[in-house]
Formats: sequence, C-alpha cells, structure tokens
Amino acid sequence: MPDHLVIGRVGRPHGIRGELTIDVRTDDPDLRFAPGTELATDPASSGPLTVQHARWHSGRLLVRFDGVDDRGQAEELRGTWLVVDPADILVTDDPDSYHDQQLVGLRAVTVAGEEIGTVAEVRHTGQDLLIISRPGRDEALVPFVAALVPEVDVPGGRLVIDPPEGLLDESP
Repeated sequence: MPDHLVIGRVGRPHGIRGELTIDVRTDDPDLRFAPGTELATDPASSGPLTVQHARWHSGRLLVRFDGVDDRGQAEELRGTWLVVDPADILVTDDPDSYHDQQLVGLRAVTVAGEEIGTVAEVRHTGQDLLIISRPGRDEALVPFVAALVPEVDVPGGRLVIDPPEGLLDESP
C-alpha cells in the first residue's frame, strides 16, 4: 500500500478472547489505537479493523478489534499491516519532529563522514531507536536523541550520527 503509512503490524494473539500484540510503528500509539479508530489494513481483505480497546501490558501494546472475539480469529490477522492515509498524519511545526517513514531509507554517516549504513527501521520501545542496516555487518541500534543524532537532512537523504566509543562496534 504505497499510498498509506504503516502504523503497526499485528503480532501474535494474547489470551483467548481475541486480544492481539501490536508491533508499534508510530510515535503516537495512544492516538492511533484509540477506541473507535478504524484502521485500514494490508492486505486490504483483512480490514478495515475498528479498535475496541487498547492497553499496555509489560511494555507491549495489546489491542482488541471489533468482531475479533477469540484466539482463532485473532490468529488469522497475524502479520497484517495496519495503515493510515498520509493525509491523516498531522504535520508539526517542530523542525526536530519526524515521522518514521521520513527516516527509513536515510543514509547514516558519522560526523567524520564515514558511511555507516541505512536506516532500516525506527523502534518505539521506551526509547526511540534507529535500526541501521550495515552491509556485511550486524545492524546498529542508535538511540534517536539529539546528542547522538545531531543532524537529520531528509531532503538530502541522510542523517549524521556522533557515536560514543563502542556504539557501532560489532556485538560479541
């Protein structure tokens, strides 16, 4: 769905009453998964889905959709992408605020100009993390904070990382 923006992906069922874990891909999950919100899906045949309720449990977002009343129905939705129309995304005047889709695909370089890789994903798990894909190496996890990412140039297709010692080292 190239004309839609991903806000989450349905994970495995939680319990027997149709709740599902959601791999959150939005910076405002409480707004995007508010009760009554109707979400488009990819594949489109799985939706639209209307949020019945959402809650946080052990750092994971659990959502129940209208009409999904048991574990079997929930399992059928596993892997479904939850999407919204880009027109529904509020534009902010904050120059330091970015949507995930603006960051994914940017080249990552150090302040010294060394190529690191490409932003493959943004994870929102307590702290926003940039997942940097590095050819032939393990991915790098970089906290998305101004001290470590002093420059984001969306039109130029890159972001600059000022890594402290050890941040980009290979994992043992």
